[in-house]
Amino acid sequence: MIKLGPHVKNFFSCLCLLFLGMTWTKAQSSDLVRLEYLRIPQNDTGIQTSRYKFLINAPIKINAEDYLVVGGEYNEFDIDFTRELEFDESVVNKLRIIDLNLGFIKKWNDDWRLIGIITPRIASNFTNGVGGDDFFFNATATFLKDKKDVDKPFRIVLGLSFNSTTGLPIPLPLVSYYKRFHPNWSYTLGIPRSNFKYHLSKKHTFQLASLLDGYFINIQEDFELQNGDTASRISLSALVGTLGYQYNITKEMSLYILGGRTILQEGILRNDKRERVLTLNNEPNFYLRTGFKISIF
Repeated sequence: MIKLGPHVKNFFSCLCLLFLGMTWTKAQSSDLVRLEYLRIPQNDTGIQTSRYKFLINAPIKINAEDYLVVGGEYNEFDIDFTRELEFDESVVNKLRIIDLNLGFIKKWNDDWRLIGIITPRIASNFTNGVGGDDFFFNATATFLKDKKDVDKPFRIVLGLSFNSTTGLPIPLPLVSYYKRFHPNWSYTLGIPRSNFKYHLSKKHTFQLASLLDGYFINIQEDFELQNGDTASRISLSALVGTLGYQYNITKEMSLYILGGRTILQEGILRNDKRERVLTLNNEPNFYLRTGFKISIF
């Protein structure tokens, strides 16, 4: 287990609350369709997590250069506890996130495009219908520069993101940079994901990647812990190192698998002020993601 000092823990928690599952992920993503399965197996804390993801985005052409984007994303988490806890774990063993994506892509000039996305979100254990605390709101505005027809293709994303789960009342900066510096090699630097890829051929791609993953979800029926605190939210924050392989069926369509280990990880119960009240899981885990996607690039 990696031991973290309190300042590192606080920084990691704030960073993950900012980026995990938020519109920054969508700002970097070019997926039109994604079907994905995630497995974080049981570790010494006796917790294992499975996630099922389905995403679809439909671009609607307005004119020769501009598009509206309408879509949605569904995530379902199955969490199994094999150790005895001080609360009824059935309250949090099935969690769901439902996003609605509404956006536009507008040509700004010959080099840059403006992308705006608003994402109303419902994130809950849904034990009692849908309540007001289940709703969150995320918004992102970015500029995209994408040069494909050059010797060394590159892509730059610069923007701002607002996320209602962070508790910060201001938009925060977003930066991502991709470059294919050799016919067989490319890299991406950014948050929540950076990678280094080897393109063996048009069909086969290998990668070394680091990424943030996790969730922040409302618990509808708050419950009291033995220390007197009340649990109102549950979150998982993970910094992951992975090796991956992608099989490109076509230029836009692919199958992929990522396998690795969480470098830092925290599963936490939080109160209604988003403060930690109980740590559920802070041990490293193996990590496996696999799926199918259709992407613009």
